[in-house]
Amino acid sequence: MSEGSLAAARRFPGRQAEIEELTARDEEFRILCNDFADAKTMLSRWEASSSPTRERLCAEYQTLIEDLAGEIEVALDSRIGGR
Repeated sequence: MSEGSLAAARRFPGRQAEIEELTARDEEFRILCNDFADAKTMLSRWEASSSPTRERLCAEYQTLIEDLAGEIEVALDSRIGGR
């Protein structure tokens, strides 16, 4: 399982099998999950930062993470049928 699929599975633990199935056959979904994992990594880095822009960037990454999670959920619901 890739880092992207693992990140998505941690976000949607009851849908791990669906995530694995969709990442195996859908490149767009794989990219979406990878973007989600990358955004979570960047959020963690900014949370540990002492930069003056820390709070603003953390908020931006948190918004991005929520948006990507929503896209993942929609993709799972529409492409797998919401099993």
